[in-house]
Amino acid sequence: MTTTLAPRWTIEVRKGDDALAGLRPEWTDLFRRCRTATPFQAHAWLDSWWRAYGRPGRLRVVLVRRGGTLVAAAAFIRVRRAGCAVLVPIGGAFSDFTDVLVDDGCAAEASAELARAINDMRGWQAVDFPETRPGGVAGTALRIAWTGSKHDLAASLCLELPATDFEQLVKELPAHARKTVKRRVNQIARLNLDVREVEPADAPRAVADLLRLHRNQWQGRGGNPEHQRPAFAAHLAAAVPGMIADGQAVLLEYRLDDALVAANLVIVGTDLAGGYLYGADPVLRDKLDITTLLISTTMPLAVRGGRPTMSMLRGAEPYKQRWRPVEAVNRRVVLVRPASPRGLAYAAAVRTRGAGVRWAKERAPWLRTLRDRLRTVLRFSNPRGTP
Repeated sequence: MTTTLAPRWTIEVRKGDDALAGLRPEWTDLFRRCRTATPFQAHAWLDSWWRAYGRPGRLRVVLVRRGGTLVAAAAFIRVRRAGCAVLVPIGGAFSDFTDVLVDDGCAAEASAELARAINDMRGWQAVDFPETRPGGVAGTALRIAWTGSKHDLAASLCLELPATDFEQLVKELPAHARKTVKRRVNQIARLNLDVREVEPADAPRAVADLLRLHRNQWQGRGGNPEHQRPAFAAHLAAAVPGMIADGQAVLLEYRLDDALVAANLVIVGTDLAGGYLYGADPVLRDKLDITTLLISTTMPLAVRGGRPTMSMLRGAEPYKQRWRPVEAVNRRVVLVRPASPRGLAYAAAVRTRGAGVRWAKERAPWLRTLRDRLRTVLRFSNPRGTP
């Protein structure tokens, strides 16, 4: 008689500053088996962010294996907020989506083991996922498996387009918008731009050129000051080559008469592709509409890769609204350690602040302007960009 043994579950928790080292092959394999994986859970993205912005002693990596195969993975930093020790996903404010990875083939069981492993760690009272995409693991399987208090509230608004043929997308626009876009597409076609995908080996050079173009396009017009800092440049230069090699990013370059005039970093998850950062020579803006150029070259990447969604990521800027996108609201998910008064107090503070933000949006929009100015000041005073 043959006896079949169930695969053995094993847990590994890494706390050293090199905890992410050596995990890329199995982490990337798990990434491909998680239908909700976003580019911000890519190993190359997390590892490079940690090396550029991490602070010694704060990294926590939780790994769940079944029969020796990685089926759940999470990477956190431990921070203190309002007297509470909180685990937050690494990636900081640069990550439009925060989550963990689990294998679709055993999502419920893997999430339960992951929840148990996190709870077995000492020295924290709450886990805070600030920007979980709708349907993400943290807000579904992990939240269900969590035995402590759990809290869910609205976070950032993201805009999405269904991935389709670009010409079909244009056809479905209202008549006036369709006529405008067709005129802009013709302007782009007349320029006969040379559009190329950057190879991994050439990515560090291409990232430097992207940031140079990005800096030039925002000269005298504000922009995010962190994008001009050496740490951010180091982060992208380290992350992008690996992400391109693993199919998690595409870096497009646009040349006019052999001169580089624009660059577009497209990030790729298992079910989406979206433009993360672009740079364009100011002269090019006089010749064509940049948004039309970016969407007309990003959309085919989503379609070619079989991704159903082209994400415009966070923000509801007017130039995005012209394309009639679908609204998707991220969720902030806070999981409290069982029987933790400090964790409960932290969750209550998060809910109160969330209610205040909603009130301000509805009743006092001028407060958003004040908040944005304050955040700019804080970025200058905290150049490392850490929570």
